[in-house]
Amino acid sequence: MPRLTKEKIKNKLTYHYKAFDRTTISPDPLEFPHRFTSPPDIEAAAFIASVFAYGSVAQILNTLEKIFDVMDNDPANFITEYKLKKEGKLFRDIKHRFYTGEDIALLFAGLSKIYKVYGSLNYLFLLYYFEKAPNIKGALSFFSRNLTTIVTKEGQHTSNGIKFMFPDPLKGSACKRQNLFLRWMIRKDELDFGLWKEIPTSKLVIPVDTHIAKISKYLKLTKRKNVSWQMAEEITNNLKKFDPVDPVKYDFALCHIGMRKLNF
Repeated sequence: MPRLTKEKIKNKLTYHYKAFDRTTISPDPLEFPHRFTSPPDIEAAAFIASVFAYGSVAQILNTLEKIFDVMDNDPANFITEYKLKKEGKLFRDIKHRFYTGEDIALLFAGLSKIYKVYGSLNYLFLLYYFEKAPNIKGALSFFSRNLTTIVTKEGQHTSNGIKFMFPDPLKGSACKRQNLFLRWMIRKDELDFGLWKEIPTSKLVIPVDTHIAKISKYLKLTKRKNVSWQMAEEITNNLKKFDPVDPVKYDFALCHIGMRKLNF
């Protein structure tokens, strides 16, 4: 392979970032929050889409179609009006890899509680966000722990599926799905919504999956072999050499280059 200098990498990153715009979203779970225009619906739809963003993209989209059908494509209202005993049975036959129908029903019970008490996921996240922190690691850890506690308490039940929904960066997890949700909420361009205006884009950490890990190793953005929070931070810090203000803007393009087997 030809040697890629820092200048060539930056030029290619910029080219691919501009090439992947609103018309190139599909196939991606980001399609679902783009169905809506009101901030409460976008936030709720984005969070749900991110929770299920693992596995093959076909499987992800298939599961999300079923869930949004159950919600009658009215996510914010469905969540705030949700009653576990009444609506929980609607998810009985929906499964997604490590999640059972019961796990999904409990997730919505927890989200309903959060929206009733805090008004938004944004408010809950900001309770533990500190401007002086180098990135969102600490806030995300508290956010994930709170989500686990609330979902478990509302359903009076826990499971491996619920634990998998909300991994903790302090335990080393790359937290790909949470970082994906935060990218959607904090960044602002054709793809991302920029609804959470209190957190600068420089605090974001790239959502690392197998596609991001593979191309990042090729571009020498990481020396680590295993996907972890440390790898995610290392890749993000190296991307800051190309854009210190908004390093995670390259995420969608890098991921889809891998997914679609394109040449960098």
